[in-house]
Amino acid sequence: MYPGAYDPDKAAVVTADGRRTLTYGQLEERSLRLADHLRGAGLGPGDHLAVLSGNDPRMVEVYWAALRSGLYLTAVNHHLTADEAAYIVRDCGAKALVHSGGLGHLPADVVELAHGPAIRLGFDEESGAGSYERALAAASPEPPRHQPRGVDMLYSSGTTGRPKGIEPTLPEGDVRTEPSTYTLLFQPMYGFGTDTVYLCPAPLYHAAPLRFAGVVTATGGTLVLMDSFDAEGALAAIARHRVTHSQWVPTMFVRMLKLPQEVRARHDMSSLRVAIHAAAPCPREVKERMMEWWGPVLYEYYSSTEGNGITFIGPEEWLRKPGSVGKAELLGTLRICGDDGKELAPGETGTVYFEREELPFRYHNDSARTAEAQHPEHPHWTTTGDIGHVDEDGYLFLTDRRAFTVISGGVNIYPQEIEDVLVLHPAVEDVAVIGVPDSEMGESVTAVVQVAVGSVPGPELAAELQEFVRSRIARYKVPRTVDFTDRLPRTPTGKLVKSRLRDAYRTA
Repeated sequence: MYPGAYDPDKAAVVTADGRRTLTYGQLEERSLRLADHLRGAGLGPGDHLAVLSGNDPRMVEVYWAALRSGLYLTAVNHHLTADEAAYIVRDCGAKALVHSGGLGHLPADVVELAHGPAIRLGFDEESGAGSYERALAAASPEPPRHQPRGVDMLYSSGTTGRPKGIEPTLPEGDVRTEPSTYTLLFQPMYGFGTDTVYLCPAPLYHAAPLRFAGVVTATGGTLVLMDSFDAEGALAAIARHRVTHSQWVPTMFVRMLKLPQEVRARHDMSSLRVAIHAAAPCPREVKERMMEWWGPVLYEYYSSTEGNGITFIGPEEWLRKPGSVGKAELLGTLRICGDDGKELAPGETGTVYFEREELPFRYHNDSARTAEAQHPEHPHWTTTGDIGHVDEDGYLFLTDRRAFTVISGGVNIYPQEIEDVLVLHPAVEDVAVIGVPDSEMGESVTAVVQVAVGSVPGPELAAELQEFVRSRIARYKVPRTVDFTDRLPRTPTGKLVKSRLRDAYRTA
């Protein structure tokens, strides 16, 4: 299960506009050449390679070069500031940086601020960087006798603070004979194979898009890359390429659902067999409406960049257990624990832990944060800070992240529940609910709303939104204040950087 195992003339990667294609033969040869270049430059198993790029097909070459060289690959968000990106490159200890063109001074600034790495390759001809293409042309395409397995080491998106490097144990074996954990999990779950055409509408520098790109190219499918998510553009790509598999976040669903009906009807969705979604809780009504549109093809999983555990749920299961993110049967055992660390009974809300036989990851250069993720009495139980409960049948229902819980008058209020209501209002393009300091209540609930085109922010709309919430959930959860903003801070994969918003309010 590696690129060289498939028809060399078959398309491994295509861009959504159809202008660029990378065949399996090219992916195999070019990733072998890059691996040879990196070995010649002194990189060996356990070393770190950083990549700073948009959704360029060559990023998949870099991924496979790392995987067949025993390297840790750290993909860096190219929308970060130079200081933020340099922190990641410096923290991971990258010995080489590969980057795309069109990033201006960012790559050079990152190298300067990070005090390295010494090896820098640019996809396009740029002063100060070695040429990626010339390096490949001068390297050998001959496969070495042993190709030790590498793995990604990605950084959290920083939604609750400074990004953390999530370092898994370096896997054993040869990349040609030992499939990755993600391939072993997702290939049978979703039916990935040589007939798969997979649409990636999200940036490859995030965990799920990168790892699914790896699964698709490990199983002989075709990966369709969008430069960035666009609601109608995604529908057009599905129709154009006859996409069979795809992955989404709930924000993307919301934006596609808000397209005019005539726009949605313009594009043929009949090729879709599996539409995977994850990364954030999906409002129940949004998922119901998507299944009315696309049919019973929505498959959900709950996991994290840490990969400490996973739950799965298919469309038929979800209709029986609406709102659930599934059961944990393949990677770790679910444990729900109270603030005292004691395990809770079904139906009781607490912190979500996964029990594994050994610690599946550690935070790079941060033993204190690693310890915070571990259960105080069971070190092989780990959490990423999510809150939820399981029912009598073992299905997990998420509530929110512990860091975002609002405590008002001694009562826990979970912002996700309020956001799930507000995002369905036609005047709401995007929304975040946070707790702001309150001298009487400790915290009060504030909704920060980005209005849809054609809607007018102001006191009348604020009152309308409060009444909209009041008609659907308990009155004590209704936002005391509704503020309006031009744009909310989200990562390109749709994750809300709520800490940035909350800190701005607390500073004010």
